[in-house]
Amino acid sequence: MMFRKEHGKVNVTSLVERVSRFTVVIRDEDRQSKPIMESLIQGLAPLPADARQSITFDRGTESSAWQRLTDGIGADAWFCDPQAPYQKGTVENTNNRLRKYLPRSTEPTALTNRYLKSICHRLNTTPRKCLGFRTPAEVFESKLMEIQNRLE
Repeated sequence: MMFRKEHGKVNVTSLVERVSRFTVVIRDEDRQSKPIMESLIQGLAPLPADARQSITFDRGTESSAWQRLTDGIGADAWFCDPQAPYQKGTVENTNNRLRKYLPRSTEPTALTNRYLKSICHRLNTTPRKCLGFRTPAEVFESKLMEIQNRLE
């Protein structure tokens, strides 16, 4: 998610797991690709490898260092076609939900990890019709349990 450029280099990266709609929001200190990929690696590394198999990016310059992500946590990188944000509709929908808490006018340097986690908690514990009125957290946890049971 981008904010007004006059606010500096700080921005926010949003990740949404496609099946469960589980959302992770990470504060980035720089808009450049390498620092963003390092943030993604640190944020996703604790998850089991089966839970972080691939990430779909738009074609922005912030994803140009995608190979770091593949090397760091083994996640494949996929890219939307040019001018086709509808190919990642789930994250676009989630970004619209996030804008309720993070309007474009937000001063991103004032965003704390605690505040971003509270937003994620709110999104991840809200029941969704598309999930049979279960929450993203419930669906994500059940998928992780399935993975764990397969590994045992």
